[in-house]
Amino acid sequence: MRAIFGIVLLLCSACVHAAPSEKDAIALAEKGAQFVRAHGKAEMIARINRKDPEFNQGPLYLAMRDLNGITVAHPTNALIGKNLLDVPDADGKPFRQEMLALAKGKGSGWVDYKFRNPQTGKVEAKSTYVLRVEDVTLEAGIYKH
Repeated sequence: MRAIFGIVLLLCSACVHAAPSEKDAIALAEKGAQFVRAHGKAEMIARINRKDPEFNQGPLYLAMRDLNGITVAHPTNALIGKNLLDVPDADGKPFRQEMLALAKGKGSGWVDYKFRNPQTGKVEAKSTYVLRVEDVTLEAGIYKH
């Protein structure tokens, strides 16, 4: 019995530390959209900027950009108020412009690019789910390991 309990604990801890998936990113963006509809953009901005654990789970977090490309909410507060549309990824891809075009067009979807992973310090493949809500985008990205 003790061995079985140990195996269960080991499996559970592996689940807790698993890298976020595409499903996790979509779920976080949709949760943010529901929150915006229920409580408004200002409250969502405040929650994101103060790193509320409901919307910031370490490697998976929510960010918000207006349709002009200005970052209005981000756990990295230094990015707030900045328009980084012309700053490309590591390969020169204008990925933020692609995110905005997607939001203005279909309204949701994935954008792939390369970005420095703050956990590893290496440039890695990243994919961000973009979801338009009213006149902003909600963005939740994952690194593809």
